[in-house]
Amino acid sequence: MSDPDRFLKTGIFLAPFHPVRENPLLALERDMELLVHLDRLNYHEAWIGEHHSAGFEIIACPEMFIAAAAERTRHIRLGTGVVSLPYHNPFTLAGRMMQLDYMTRGRAMFGVGPGALVYDAVKIGIKAEEQRNRLEESLDVVVALMQGRMVTRKTDWFDLRQARLQLKSYSQPMMEMAVASARSPTGALMAGKHGIGMLSIGGTSDDALKAHASNWGVYEEAARANGKTPDRRNWRIVTFAHVAETTEQARQDVKFGLEDYKRYFSEVATFPIIPPEVTGDPAEYLVSSGLACIGTPEACIRHFERLWQGSNGGFGGVLLLAHNWADWSATKKSYELMARYVHPHFQRSSNELREWSYSDAAGKYATAGAQSKAAVQAAIDRYQARKG
Repeated sequence: MSDPDRFLKTGIFLAPFHPVRENPLLALERDMELLVHLDRLNYHEAWIGEHHSAGFEIIACPEMFIAAAAERTRHIRLGTGVVSLPYHNPFTLAGRMMQLDYMTRGRAMFGVGPGALVYDAVKIGIKAEEQRNRLEESLDVVVALMQGRMVTRKTDWFDLRQARLQLKSYSQPMMEMAVASARSPTGALMAGKHGIGMLSIGGTSDDALKAHASNWGVYEEAARANGKTPDRRNWRIVTFAHVAETTEQARQDVKFGLEDYKRYFSEVATFPIIPPEVTGDPAEYLVSSGLACIGTPEACIRHFERLWQGSNGGFGGVLLLAHNWADWSATKKSYELMARYVHPHFQRSSNELREWSYSDAAGKYATAGAQSKAAVQAAIDRYQARKG
């Protein structure tokens, strides 16, 4: 994917994150309002997570949330980000997602993973060492079912006997799917095996970008080994950003919720985004480490460019991990500023002809402007002559 051909899809990865002191009903309504806001701003997609524990990430059924969001939005595509395959029987899950494909008329996407919040797995008796094996076993079955095939397969946790879905896919040739990939190559191997998309999570520090690029190499090898053609347009990278008119305003904005976020990832989540030993300004750490942009739209452009260069060849979409660091009005403003001033830089076709037309007119300003003034003056002179 060359730079002249670059077109980055834009979207969000909505866990969501809500401090436990907030009203959960209003928090969920605000998540829904955010998707409506992004739809109006022409964001391409939103991926909604599945979590059942710890009280901070409170959407338990992304399919249900997507069905409601599809009724309130018009254009934005809506994906599970992600459904934890080890928690579900693959046959009934595939049937629910196929129904969602129809109910959204092809706007739904099917993102999967092994399950990142360890407390969920513990509560249903799944050991951490079992999750990735179950991901592979389930994904093999789910892809076959989504393609309309019949599956008979028995494992130590499901038993399918001539299982086949009632509906053929509304989306052709198949509902879009993607696998979450963090530092380990598991997600990349699974995504490449089936020729479906890859969602790179786990940060955007220099080391993380190297890991993501390495995993894309794993994806390409797995895809080719299974007769699939790798396409970087099916690769999304997840990052953080909050922007305002000035850097000072952006830093002030995130003081609203960044401490709650830091506390959750230090005390509960098992992958601390801000290490406990970081005692200074968390915003400064996030920016200096490359994990986030907290600044102006121009700074966000530089941040996204860094991701592009770190991918070693480009990727297809950038997803913002929705974080609620700022209050609601500043959050909406941040997404609006990015849509107005950041996205066009990475969607070159959107303004290419406008820029050409502006330059063409500017280049003719001296001659065409003089001719226009002369024509107006001539009309005035003729009128005065007739009147006289």
